[in-house]
Amino acid sequence: MLLNYIIDGDAEQIIQENDGLNELYNKSIMVTGASGMIGSYFIYTLVKLNEDYDANIKIIPLVRNLNKLNDDILSKDYVCPIVQDVSEKITYDGEIEYIIHAASPASPKIMKEKPVETNFANTLGTANTLILAREKNLEGYLFISSREIYGQPLENQEYFTEESFGIIDQLVPRNAYAEGKKAAENMCVGFKKEYGLNTKIVRLAHTYGPGMSIYDGRVQADFLKNLVNDENIVLNSDGSSVRTYTYVSDAVSAIFKVLLKSEDIVYNISDERNEVSIRQLAETMVEISPENIELVFNIEHDDNDSGYAPFKFGILSSEKIRKELNWNAKYSVKEGFKRTYDYLKLNK
Repeated sequence: MLLNYIIDGDAEQIIQENDGLNELYNKSIMVTGASGMIGSYFIYTLVKLNEDYDANIKIIPLVRNLNKLNDDILSKDYVCPIVQDVSEKITYDGEIEYIIHAASPASPKIMKEKPVETNFANTLGTANTLILAREKNLEGYLFISSREIYGQPLENQEYFTEESFGIIDQLVPRNAYAEGKKAAENMCVGFKKEYGLNTKIVRLAHTYGPGMSIYDGRVQADFLKNLVNDENIVLNSDGSSVRTYTYVSDAVSAIFKVLLKSEDIVYNISDERNEVSIRQLAETMVEISPENIELVFNIEHDDNDSGYAPFKFGILSSEKIRKELNWNAKYSVKEGFKRTYDYLKLNK
């Protein structure tokens, strides 16, 4: 069993929903940001393919801090880590068939406090991985983008499709994340047009699950931190903002479909079925906790300096990926956060 029953089950779900991921057998695959939530789930899935299905995949995690990778994974002879910042030139002598570029700050606090580093991870990091991809004549390259590239919705715009656009003020330092992602997307399509590189882009909505930090300042992280510490859920607003939440195994399963099966270049990944308000999410957290936890309102709290994007998001439409690649999320908000809570309690 891989690490624990929750991650092992998630990895098995991803494999089964992608016809066994047979296209990856005997390949060499680089994953940047391999210690983050998204990147680590790619690593877990590839390790499970090797351990349970004899897939003979060479796994190349690119990380800044080797200590953040699981010791059991590092002990595998087919895992060959590269320790460096993705914004620096990447040199690798061996063969690579696929690159998944998942390295990017995900915390609003980091985006606010370190806009330059946030921009560089997406711009320089994408340039470096694309240059390497071209050198290695890759079979596939995938960039993980974000719903933030859409910016502020236009008037009466509720949903964003892949052809939509909104408004982003590039002179706001916090928008380094959104602007960096947009520039990276442009590089992906540029390398495809000019050099024929098989590039793909996914734009993720709010994604959560095992491996997420409960200290990064996002509302779902704060709620989970309350649960793990047996504290009341504190809501610092009226909770009316609406978002969608996608459990990490559902998102990674979708990403594999885009990488291996899609004909187009860009896809939204968002589960509109899990469209909930912040208050509804808080109430769901109270429901899944076995402790005597209550919902507490602190609406006079000043949340203007939280680091969140300075614009209101529209909801991502996932109609394209559902119709073209037959993707449907498995987990509801309640089920997914219960799995995440159980994982956090196991590893507390």
